[in-house]
Order: sequence, then structure tokens, then C-alpha cells
Amino acid sequence: MSHIVEIQTQVRDAAAVRAGCDRLGLEAPQQGQFNLFRQQVTGLAVRLNQWRYPVVFNLETGLSQYDNFEGHWGPKARLDEFMQAYAIEKSKLEARRKGFSVHEQRLENGSVKLTVDVGGGA
Repeated sequence: MSHIVEIQTQVRDAAAVRAGCDRLGLEAPQQGQFNLFRQQVTGLAVRLNQWRYPVVFNLETGLSQYDNFEGHWGPKARLDEFMQAYAIEKSKLEARRKGFSVHEQRLENGSVKLTVDVGGGA
């Protein structure tokens, strides 16, 4: 049986952040305090390609903080790519933790289809 799932992503898992960075060829995320133009924030920072400042995630709250000056300091598409990569990697990690197998297929429109085999069939 097939099920369609839509996920609204909150970033809360450091392992999935690292896996998302690896997936996109980004440098490893760093924990600490970071400047976002005139504000300093604390969390796990990811440096996106073409972005002046990092995106900083508070893993406890799921809050994402960044300053891209309405796209002047970095295209939002890079953040969207990271959030997709994070969601894919988090889903795969959780499925595998439960002993399920996962198959990934990239679709023509840029979406990714994950098929999770939970066994047993229905």
C-alpha cells in the first residue's frame, strides 16, 4: 500500500544536518556563536553555497535563523536545497533505525521519492 506524506521540516537532528551537508558537498556544520549581520546567534551553523552568512539551527527548538537580505546575500534556493536534503536524510535515518529499508529515486521535477519497505505487506 502506498502513502503520500508531506513534511514541514524543523531541524532538530545533528546527524541528519551532517548528512545533508555531505549530500550537498557542503563543509561540516559547526556548533557555536555566529554573526548574522548585526545579530549574534547560537546553534549549529551550516554554510550554504553563495550565502554571506550561515544558517543557524537551534536543535532544541527547531528554530532556523539566517539573514540573506531578501536574497541579496544568498539565494533562497540554496536554503530550500538544504532543507530538502535534511528532510531526506532524516527520513532515511529514522527508517533505518527502525530496521526498514529505504529506496531513493530523484524525480524529473527535482523532488525525491523515498520508498520505505516496512515488511509484512498489507
